[in-house]
Amino acid sequence: MERIESVQNKQVKEWKKLLTRKGRKKQNKYLIEGLHLVEEAVKAGIEIEHILIREDKLDQYTAIVDQVPGNLIIISESISESLSDSVTEQGIFAVIMQKEEENAIHGNKPVLMLDQVQDPGNLGTLIRTADAAGFEAVIIGEGSVDLYNPKALRSAQGSHFHLPVIHSALENWISQFKEKNIPVYGTALDERAVSYHTVEPKEQFALIVGNEGNGVADHLLQETTTNLYIPIKGQAESLNVAIAASILMFSLHQ
Repeated sequence: MERIESVQNKQVKEWKKLLTRKGRKKQNKYLIEGLHLVEEAVKAGIEIEHILIREDKLDQYTAIVDQVPGNLIIISESISESLSDSVTEQGIFAVIMQKEEENAIHGNKPVLMLDQVQDPGNLGTLIRTADAAGFEAVIIGEGSVDLYNPKALRSAQGSHFHLPVIHSALENWISQFKEKNIPVYGTALDERAVSYHTVEPKEQFALIVGNEGNGVADHLLQETTTNLYIPIKGQAESLNVAIAASILMFSLHQ
């Protein structure tokens, strides 16, 4: 069982870089933190490069240790603190290869597409809700925060292990879905938009939700089948993107 005690260790420095988007992209890996996320990864059969456990937490996480003994590295408290991005550090991490399965997306079930969603909490909530609503996949468009952001991963609560989540240009997917006669719904308040109440629930469709401040980009809205809005009954000006998307996902999916 390998043990690392110094934060100056070369391997530790590489793990530390996984807290940045640049570091994750360069290594093609990401870091998850906390017992729940690590358990979800193990349960989903995800290929885990290493599991890191703080030395004083080893007895607490024996179930994980028994399942992946060959991947385990014991780390010191100082290393654990340097790698932690959460307020309540639990002393358990996993290093995982980034793997995005574009070929797994066919549109047989609804697909959620995200245009320039920049808040990691919103991103994680959207992925988690898509999982709960029975969606086939989530496609994260250019200009969005990336899936592997630590805050996004915490918010997703392991749902990215349950369905394909990829980063890709939304324009290409809109064309593919329309070629298969799969409706693509945008979310907007322009002259083309109709209330979501007027749309019959379906087994197959794609739904695009957009940036927290500006919504879905105009050039994407021009390519959709229909643009939808949610009628506001009170005095609030708008809905949070994750809340709005949740309403639409559960309402539109048959």
